[in-house]
Amino acid sequence: MPQYTPPLRDMQFVLHEMLNVEAELAKLPQHEDIDAETIDAVLEEGGKFCSEILQPLNAVGDREGCKLDADGNVTTPTGFKDAYKQYVEAGWPSLAADVDYGGQGLPHLLSSAFMEMINSSNQAWGMYPGLSHGAYTALLAFGTDAQKDLYLPKLVSGEWTGTMCLTEPHCGTDLGILKTKAEEQADGSYAVSGTKIFISAGEHDMADNIVHLVLARLPDAPEGTKGISLFVVPKFVPDADGNPGERNGVKCGSLEHKMGIHGNATAVLNFDAARGWMVGEPNKGLKAMFVMMNGARLGVGMQSLGLAEFAYQNSLAYAKDRLQGRSLTGPKNPGKPADAIIVHPDVRRMLMTQKAYVEAARAFTYWAGLAIDLSHKHPDESVRKDNDDLVSLLTPVIKGFITDNGYESTTLAMQVLGGHGYITEWGLEQCVRDARINMIYEGTNTIQALDLLGRKVLGDMGAKLMKFGKVIQELIMRQSEYEGMKEFTDPLGKLAVQVQTLTAEIGQKAMKNPDEAGAAAVPYLRIIGHLVFSFSWCFSASVAMRKLDSANDADKAFYQAKLTTARFYFAKLYPETEMLINQVKAGAAPLMELDEALF
Repeated sequence: MPQYTPPLRDMQFVLHEMLNVEAELAKLPQHEDIDAETIDAVLEEGGKFCSEILQPLNAVGDREGCKLDADGNVTTPTGFKDAYKQYVEAGWPSLAADVDYGGQGLPHLLSSAFMEMINSSNQAWGMYPGLSHGAYTALLAFGTDAQKDLYLPKLVSGEWTGTMCLTEPHCGTDLGILKTKAEEQADGSYAVSGTKIFISAGEHDMADNIVHLVLARLPDAPEGTKGISLFVVPKFVPDADGNPGERNGVKCGSLEHKMGIHGNATAVLNFDAARGWMVGEPNKGLKAMFVMMNGARLGVGMQSLGLAEFAYQNSLAYAKDRLQGRSLTGPKNPGKPADAIIVHPDVRRMLMTQKAYVEAARAFTYWAGLAIDLSHKHPDESVRKDNDDLVSLLTPVIKGFITDNGYESTTLAMQVLGGHGYITEWGLEQCVRDARINMIYEGTNTIQALDLLGRKVLGDMGAKLMKFGKVIQELIMRQSEYEGMKEFTDPLGKLAVQVQTLTAEIGQKAMKNPDEAGAAAVPYLRIIGHLVFSFSWCFSASVAMRKLDSANDADKAFYQAKLTTARFYFAKLYPETEMLINQVKAGAAPLMELDEALF
């Protein structure tokens, strides 16, 4: 049976030894009293909840799925509701929320690290509360005072959960053609009618109310995305005391039958003159929803990090235990009939690839989590702006690159187990199925690539990218006195220069033929992903190298493993960049010249 152990040592390495979060958070008035002991205690307790409560329910949710009755009510898998009750009673939903609405006011970074563990344990369960914080953030930014007072305390406490209702049967990414309508009523509310599909946690029995944030059109709205408004549409309309009142005109019409995440209710929601209230200004709903969407994209990256960590742990345990064949250089365990398969070079390739991707993703996402805290709370406006630009630039990389790598990692983990990996009881085939959605929802990875290249890089003439380039150069300069770091800084510096040249080349081609940007986008995102991971591994190696000599035996082994994994990354995974650069340079012609009739 699969097991999960929270990777607290590596989490602490990134938080305290790489990012020095105690000192960084001390610069923020809201977090100046938070110390390393508090952070570690929260993560230790969170890890216990995830490994002891959530992880045993993962296979249950996959096996049972959700059940929809004739009245549109959904029952979640055995144990899910009780686990959510424990989650709420322990105060986990309020971790990073504003104290004015009942939150604990802890850093976003800490909440993000906790979410990694939830996703390692049970991604399907984690999706029920997963969008609640996004709904909270959107209402906090754009809601009226009355809306905030009504909804935010309930979302913060976890008594109510939230959803994001964008997609319709005829439109996914192209929200400009959505058809859901909202008509103003005499009391100032709106009657919302239409159908939304693929709504994660759209209907369930775990919370007292579900707060749907719904995109819809007013009768006189302009066409396209400039005519979209945002509405809050609760499952139960709150009464005068703010408690769930009458059932609203929203009903689950069906549940999708899916490849994975069976334990989560992916709902078709039918809105039939449901009462809703506008959030923000008319026809400007997409701006408000993007607050929630960007948070969700960061969350999906954390889902794949969590799954990849879980898959790595279990394939590693199997590789150390499974006896098969002998080492090519002679028996390593002569007292037994065969050696453990971890002696074989290709098994090690699969394990090291997982390890390198997981640890770089953790370093990257935690670094981005700290940047989010700095962008919201630093007293210096220029620091807030720089960090906001970095988060904006790298959000599609977190969503796209980490989920691509996460799927590869779970597939490699299944391969390590061979035939057993394909068998349900070992848990790896579920991991592969669950990981596959992460490359699709919240904007497919192709959409992330187009967003990165078109909007985030070419859209501002590379200004945000140059800010990240400055971060890279500062890291390299800090290592200039350490000769041993050249094996890491040289390839990082080389790739940074290649990215600068390649970006200019794409921009010039795209001005003549926009298809050039479309053809370059996907390999370009992977190139930027490797630039980020090269930065992460260089950063990790610099810390490990400095601490290696003075460390105790346990830490010395840990730091040595960091350096060995960094070397593996640059030797075996980083070279993909050369192939990707060649793909970009090949341009659009190989993709576009074949007549459609000849496909």
